[in-house]
Amino acid sequence: MSELKERIEKGLRKLQLANLSTITQEGLPWTRYVMVSGDADLTLRSATLITARKVEQIRNNPEVHVTCGVLNPMEMSVYYQIQAQAEIVTDADEKSAFWNPSLEPIFSGPDDPNYAVVVIKPYRVEVCTPPEMTPEVLEVS
Repeated sequence: MSELKERIEKGLRKLQLANLSTITQEGLPWTRYVMVSGDADLTLRSATLITARKVEQIRNNPEVHVTCGVLNPMEMSVYYQIQAQAEIVTDADEKSAFWNPSLEPIFSGPDDPNYAVVVIKPYRVEVCTPPEMTPEVLEVS
């Protein structure tokens, strides 16, 4: 694994606030806050209500963009710009694997029929490290 990919993977592992942008039916961008966490292959996951607008938007156009990485807004730190393909997953194993107690105020449990997981597979990650703002780029295959 490249040193850059290792740094990205470490930065994405933490559950964190992110901006997730999708494309509306009208072809316009739509951005919302989500909580994401990543795994060893840089795949991000986020919980969603199956009735959320992003579900239909992703099903119609899986192209998404994620910005994340700043864990403390009072400190400028490394952040990530991620181009990806997303899918909505309702598989019981995926839902159970992603389940965590922070979801309890929204969902009754991993078997809640209103609960789904947004699986986000990056194909390009730009790493911006202040004060040098020229991004390092990882193309993910």
